[in-house]
Amino acid sequence: MLFVNRPKFLNNHYLYQKIISIKMPDTLTQEQRRRCMSHIRSKNTRPEILVRHELFRRGYRYRINVNKLPGRPDIVLPKYKTVIFINGCFWHGHEGCKHFVLPKSNIEYWESKILGNQQRDKEVILKLQQQGWRVIIVWECEIQKSQLPRIIDKIDSIIKCP
Repeated sequence: MLFVNRPKFLNNHYLYQKIISIKMPDTLTQEQRRRCMSHIRSKNTRPEILVRHELFRRGYRYRINVNKLPGRPDIVLPKYKTVIFINGCFWHGHEGCKHFVLPKSNIEYWESKILGNQQRDKEVILKLQQQGWRVIIVWECEIQKSQLPRIIDKIDSIIKCP
């Protein structure tokens, strides 16, 4: 596919996108970007809902976002004394994941933000384990419709293990 008004060496769409992303600043104003980021949900995300539906289908009953527990776990299985966190790869810094790429702008802010999230995650996990809870972390990239049964089987084996 040839693009009009471009040098021939930029006819590769991937290469063109790479060059454009390097040269162009953010297309949104600071206020527009703030508004977009404020609409990113922290609960009832699609990955959470997929896991919850599958757990419910298998007969598990749970509570969601329990305020009384450290870190407000996404899913709490009180009968099994188990909590499940569904972590977004970007927000929790999933190492080696294609979804975790630090933004090129405001690098110091994002590094400290994600490192802070990771540190808080460690502290929350430690507190929950000290209270006798089993903690399961499921990453957003692991939850795909094709892999969901395998993930739920893994959760199932952890829950039922004494």
